[in-house]
Amino acid sequence: MAKFTFRFEDEKLETKVVEQEAKGLSILEVTEDHDIHLNHNCGEVCACSTCHIYVEQGNEHLQEISDREEDFIDRAIDPRIESRLGCQCVILDDDAEFEVIIPDQSGIIGHEH
Repeated sequence: MAKFTFRFEDEKLETKVVEQEAKGLSILEVTEDHDIHLNHNCGEVCACSTCHIYVEQGNEHLQEISDREEDFIDRAIDPRIESRLGCQCVILDDDAEFEVIIPDQSGIIGHEH
């Protein structure tokens, strides 16, 4: 099983650690499976930057970043070298460990689940 540690820039939210078989899923799908808030306005088609995250650990177990994803990351708030879009982070290995930081979502008008 893949292990995910989700930390939040919003200090009111506590770190959440989850495990699941995730090969072939996106990190966004994992957040939805575990009721972790991550905006996603475009329906997971890489047409916005609302599901912007920072992958601190486990990037080598994700599908490579595409030029299109890089273009949308450039439009995100505070992009960094570890920035990815949750909808595009397809997990390649069920034995992987990930550490993900979810930026503060309060300033984004987006899909709430």
